[in-house]
Amino acid sequence: MRCRKLKRAVNERELAKGAIVTMNSVIEAIEKEYMKKEVPEFSVGDTVKVFVKVVEGNRERLQAFEGIVIARRSGSVRETFVVRRMSFGVGIERVFPLHSPRIDRIEVIRKGKVRRAKLYYLRALSGKAAKIKERM
Repeated sequence: MRCRKLKRAVNERELAKGAIVTMNSVIEAIEKEYMKKEVPEFSVGDTVKVFVKVVEGNRERLQAFEGIVIARRSGSVRETFVVRRMSFGVGIERVFPLHSPRIDRIEVIRKGKVRRAKLYYLRALSGKAAKIKERM
């Protein structure tokens, strides 16, 4: 029911402009509703701290996950990013949907200077070799 109303509203707006209504414009209108308004500017190579809402029993708390962004993919509502950190000598990677309601906020700790879109090569490196230079 809600989708029909939204589709009708989009159609009326598009028809008023004289444009041809496509299913793509309807999908974009629906997705825009679920996108977060304030997302910090960060890219691959940056060190970020992601605060995730964790439900334990009947209470909810924030859990921080700090690491290097090694990948960003897709766009719109489906956009995800991968954060990698080292914990007791073991690499842990976690994929976060950017516009998820489970993510409370994202803080950028450091800006990294990289020349790749994906930093999967960091998986094979350890120690100082896995360091990324800071962008000024």
